[in-house]
Amino acid sequence: MTSATGRKTMTTHPGPLTFTADAFLAWAEQPDGRFELIEGRVVAMGRERAAHGRAKYRAVVALDAALAKAGLDCEAFIDSVALRIDDRSVYVPDAFVRCGPPLPGDASVSDDAVVVVEVLSHSTRASDMVAKLGGYFRLPTLHHNLIVDADERMVVHHRRGAAGGIETRILREGPIDLDPPGLALVVADVLPR
Repeated sequence: MTSATGRKTMTTHPGPLTFTADAFLAWAEQPDGRFELIEGRVVAMGRERAAHGRAKYRAVVALDAALAKAGLDCEAFIDSVALRIDDRSVYVPDAFVRCGPPLPGDASVSDDAVVVVEVLSHSTRASDMVAKLGGYFRLPTLHHNLIVDADERMVVHHRRGAAGGIETRILREGPIDLDPPGLALVVADVLPR
């Protein structure tokens, strides 16, 4: 849905108010629209704009190049596979990395991301920076959440600390260390040109 200002907006689907993750995944196979499940509520994902697509693409290309350079048994995805957080939440990140044996070709959901990337848009800013951020870190495999703010030309790097807390760095330039799994990125490579 687009607002009067032309900005993408997220709306709650007018159907059932709550789903379990299994019921949501079966329902979300419908061909018209993209959805997420946030704390049991279905949220329609609005149509993306070119700037958002460019930023997503840059992030996944940078991740893929870093994986190839590191020679890791991991793969990067760009919003084609959902992440099952728990029985009440299924998110579709803009990009993510998972490690281990490749997912089967017909897989549409995973639960073992190591790195998640969200590109901010005007309509998803609050959700990406608060609700979904906390949800992603409920995944025991997740070590890094990168929030790309193309407008401000920065990356917010949330990292699981040694004591279990979340450490945050705001980066406008320089390296982004993603260990584990052992990836090295550069801020400029993640931001759109």
